Amino acid sequence: MAATPKDVPKKIDNLREKIRHHEYLYYVLDQPEISDAEFDKLMRQLKDLEAEHPDLVTNDSPTQRVGGKPREGFVKVPHSSPMLSLDNTYNEEELRAWERRVHELSGRKDVDYVCELKLDGMSLALIYEDGKLIRGITRGDGSIGEDVTLNVRTVRSVPLSVPKEKLKKAGVPPDFEVRGELLMPLAAFKKMNEDRESKGLSLFANPRNATAGTVRQLESRVTAERRLDYFSYMLLQNGRTYFDRHSKTLDALDAAGFKVNPSRKLVHNIDEAWEFIRQWEEKRESLPYEIDGIVIKVDRTALQDELGFTGKAPRWAIAYKYAARAGITKLEDIRVQVGRTGKLTPVAMMAPVLIGGTTVRNATLHNMDEIDRLGVKIGDWVQVERGGDVIPKVTKVIEDKDHPRGTCTFEMPEKCPVCGTKVVRTEGEVDYRCVNANCPAKLRETILHFASRGVLNIDGMGEALVIQLTERGLVKDVADIYKLTKKDLLSLERFADKSAQNIVDEIERSKKLPLERVIYGLGIRFVGERTAQFLAEHFGSMEALERASQEELQDVNEVGPRIAESIVEFFSIAANRRLIERLREAGLSLTGQKKQRGTKLAGKTFVLTGTLAHLTRDEAKKMIEDAGGKVTGSVSKKTDYVVAGADAGSKLDKAKELGVRVIDEQEMKRIL
Repeated sequence: MAATPKDVPKKIDNLREKIRHHEYLYYVLDQPEISDAEFDKLMRQLKDLEAEHPDLVTNDSPTQRVGGKPREGFVKVPHSSPMLSLDNTYNEEELRAWERRVHELSGRKDVDYVCELKLDGMSLALIYEDGKLIRGITRGDGSIGEDVTLNVRTVRSVPLSVPKEKLKKAGVPPDFEVRGELLMPLAAFKKMNEDRESKGLSLFANPRNATAGTVRQLESRVTAERRLDYFSYMLLQNGRTYFDRHSKTLDALDAAGFKVNPSRKLVHNIDEAWEFIRQWEEKRESLPYEIDGIVIKVDRTALQDELGFTGKAPRWAIAYKYAARAGITKLEDIRVQVGRTGKLTPVAMMAPVLIGGTTVRNATLHNMDEIDRLGVKIGDWVQVERGGDVIPKVTKVIEDKDHPRGTCTFEMPEKCPVCGTKVVRTEGEVDYRCVNANCPAKLRETILHFASRGVLNIDGMGEALVIQLTERGLVKDVADIYKLTKKDLLSLERFADKSAQNIVDEIERSKKLPLERVIYGLGIRFVGERTAQFLAEHFGSMEALERASQEELQDVNEVGPRIAESIVEFFSIAANRRLIERLREAGLSLTGQKKQRGTKLAGKTFVLTGTLAHLTRDEAKKMIEDAGGKVTGSVSKKTDYVVAGADAGSKLDKAKELGVRVIDEQEMKRIL
């Protein structure tokens, strides 16, 4: 029923308020509550109403604003020219209507276009002077962005400098600006969420959300760890496009050493553009990153200038957005999956539904908090979304006369569905976990961790071997590694006499490694290499560690209530205690030397860089740690000292940038 004129102002105000709320959640807090498709629908409703009633359009309407406000915590920097967003089209008819407007406004019929993948990340401007990167700026509100240079410098696909000869050959001036898309590849997104899950942290909703959160990290170390990528698509000088054609711009950026997306095409009409759109809708699943559509731009720069802007978007470019990959289906059951860290994840078992050309039967429900938030019950009709390689997820419950509600409430099991061990939920955390180290669901990753270089260092025991050992039942827990014989290994694929003997020798050598390596190898939650070392030094034996109370554990350097609770929880399980006994019987070193560390450098953090004159890195690290200090691998504002030797590299530069005190080897010894 059409709204009466009296209802329209109120409807517009309500839509604006709702959109502002979700913009704040997404752009400022990085915590979206609705999908992109739902947000686009709200924005289109508002645009349509304002188009019908132009007298009600206000300057502060979300339709008149390019992006969100810059986030607090970074220096705000004005852009050389506005970084505008693009208008969207959603079907062929709207796309052809845009082309007609281009023809009408320009008076030309022979217009070339460049088609590019619409990468699902965030816009970023890079400023270069004399071929050197001096600043990286987020889009912000389109006129003013945030200076995130230190974080941008950690992105490997962003050149820190471009040789003058290369710039000259590419036809690029020494002072220029590059604009492009910063994104997180799907593989990096998956790994980051797995790492966050193992630490009991909340997961990011999608790669774009993760990218925005990563580039706004106050510590560039975190940005570096998350492996962002950058694709350039625009080159400016003094805020204006430098080349006479957009296709030339992309080729020049490529020639200058910038990463330019190879999946682009120069076309001569909208028929060819439409064919490009259709092809990539079918192929988008094969990409290592997410796209949500195709961007079509007029190729000639002079024609772009002629067409101009609407005030919020260029008339010479348009984004064709693919339909959201979502479907509605019935949730028939909820089963629990045990992950490699022991986390129990509820999985929706659904009637098959076709989404984006793929049949989906299962979708993650993340955890009990998410089930409670959605209010989902077995028998409900639900909306499911998927994108790229990201696991399909349930996003909402559908409730109307055609989709009646289910009646069966789901509860998390009290025992692990794989091994039967009592499930644990630590106070203050959302996840339920199986803490049995021998749980078959965790076995493969447990063995790989145990055998890795920084732990028991069994060279040659990689994924391919571990898969064979577990599938054939030769290794059911880490203690079984020490029962393996040469004959066992020769029975496996691709094993000759020498390679089998090498593995046997490596296993035997690992028995001599110190107590802290064994503690670290057990995979106790929150116990990393450094904590394992402190535990070994404090207690002197595995037996003493097993008997320690939470209060006694908190006497150990850097062990707080959460770590102490996790350790007690681990040793409270009979299967874990039996595993320790079997490792003892196998001949591993479960006793060590008690050691009282000094306190002179307690609370002080050091970074070592370059070649020291009289000490190796390991010797210097040991001296600092023996005095109660901490040695880390990257420089941040929390670093107290950078110890610089000969040929010190980027860490020294970073220390100077942040004003961290730089000392040499002799001064380090004096402080000690």
